[in-house]
Amino acid sequence: MERPELPRRQLHAFVVVAEELHFGHAAARLGITQPPLSQQIRRLEDKVGHALFSREPGRVTLTPAGQELLPAARRALTDLADGLTAARASAAAGPGACGSASPRSSR
Repeated sequence: MERPELPRRQLHAFVVVAEELHFGHAAARLGITQPPLSQQIRRLEDKVGHALFSREPGRVTLTPAGQELLPAARRALTDLADGLTAARASAAAGPGACGSASPRSSR
């Protein structure tokens, strides 16, 4: 089965909505308006193939699919942030500081 590419921005939006359980509050926290946030979540749901949230008037809850995705999304975002921090630290330490890594050639 092919693994869908899930953009970081969509995963981050999903995690924030899951934490807030309110699209308006999540949009404010993300510094965007609600329509683009809803579009990001719909695109993510399309990629996953299932609804991640149950939307009822005045109430948003995670579906079983959303509950399954949430810890994986949090791990993915944390792993990415950790990787970026390590890469920046390695670059700041200078060439050869990482041991097995070699500097990329510039073109």
